[in-house]
Amino acid sequence: MTALTALIRRDIRIALRVGGGALIGVLFFLTVVVLMPFAVGPDLALLTRLGPAILWLGALLASLLTLDRLFMADHEDGSLDLIVMSRTPLELTCAAKALAHWLAAGLPLIVATPVLGLLLNLDATATSAVALTLLAGTPALTFTGMIGAALAVTLHRGGLLLAVLVLPLSIPVLIFGVSASQAAITGPLSFGTPFSILCALSLVSLVIGPFAAAASLRHGLD
Repeated sequence: MTALTALIRRDIRIALRVGGGALIGVLFFLTVVVLMPFAVGPDLALLTRLGPAILWLGALLASLLTLDRLFMADHEDGSLDLIVMSRTPLELTCAAKALAHWLAAGLPLIVATPVLGLLLNLDATATSAVALTLLAGTPALTFTGMIGAALAVTLHRGGLLLAVLVLPLSIPVLIFGVSASQAAITGPLSFGTPFSILCALSLVSLVIGPFAAAASLRHGLD
């Protein structure tokens, strides 16, 4: 457990450095949200209706933008081979790295959501609902994306393959995340049903993701 804690701290420190990826994701999220009102126009009612979808789409793309560094840095400096050969189960190591990535890159997006929601004409209740759904859904994006990152780490131009693999798997999370946000803001659907499915998707990815990523790493590094 001490080794996993040290790994999480190390990955968070690397991600928070300049060029580590965490800041890039937040800046990309900010850019998407700031530019969208210029594209939609001065219709505040339309902007309010589209606000949850814009925030969710920005968070999805920002998460995808930083996923390629999940294993790539370790592969480039050779530490990934040491991680695979260590006594710590590779599945737990993958889960720890995904947790560190979510803390460094996913959690700042959630924290920024209430502020960025003001740019989309969302009130405090609406931005709180979107932030809650992002809190429940972004772990699914991270643990699902970890599988693609593990598959792409040993391939030339693996970043393109990562996007092709991860985006289809992220669509259910996007659908139920936006549905839960819209239900909390406008109704008439119940908030509980899509939010429960969103939580279930995160739990399923939490179970499947580390095992699939570990298998992909073992196969790719053999």
